[in-house]
Amino acid sequence: METLSPLNLSESTTTIIRERRSIYPPTYTDQIVENHIIEEMLENANYAPTHRLTEPWRFKVIAGDKREGLGELLGTYYRSVTTAETFKESKHQRLLEKARRSSHIIAICMQRDEAERVPEWEEVAAVAMAVQNMWLTATAHNVGAYWSSPGVINSEACHHFLHLKASERCLGFLFLGYHNMPKAAPKRTPMASKVEW
Repeated sequence: METLSPLNLSESTTTIIRERRSIYPPTYTDQIVENHIIEEMLENANYAPTHRLTEPWRFKVIAGDKREGLGELLGTYYRSVTTAETFKESKHQRLLEKARRSSHIIAICMQRDEAERVPEWEEVAAVAMAVQNMWLTATAHNVGAYWSSPGVINSEACHHFLHLKASERCLGFLFLGYHNMPKAAPKRTPMASKVEW
């Protein structure tokens, strides 16, 4: 591994942070993300901050034929919570296609500390930071990522699909894929408007 000077490392880190975007499945190509990249993402997730070392993050990698099953889960749930008048076949198809278009989908889950030594929000925050580590790693490899948290994540069907333990919950799905999305300028209001010195 090449050793970067502190200045180059800072510039590289800043670039990756500022280039991270939500990249959606319709822009994904057919190229499959290599397993070593997925493994690096997961390993980097494991270095997120965690109060009292509870390490609450849990991940389920969905790939290959399993993607079809997730698409069916999303589509079936949408049909179950939508009336005949508001149901849109185009949306139903988009949900099925979202899973098919993705190279991998990582279910983002949380295992609550059994002793509840820290507030639940800290556990959720730790999982979110683990996801950020994965997302930045994906960005460094030019892999698109998108965190989605549809209503289905709270359903018994999702719990069963992911084989979650009683103490686990799903916080969403990270859709992944190589993409053809052009780079876009970030949309952020000035930081000065959000900071007081």
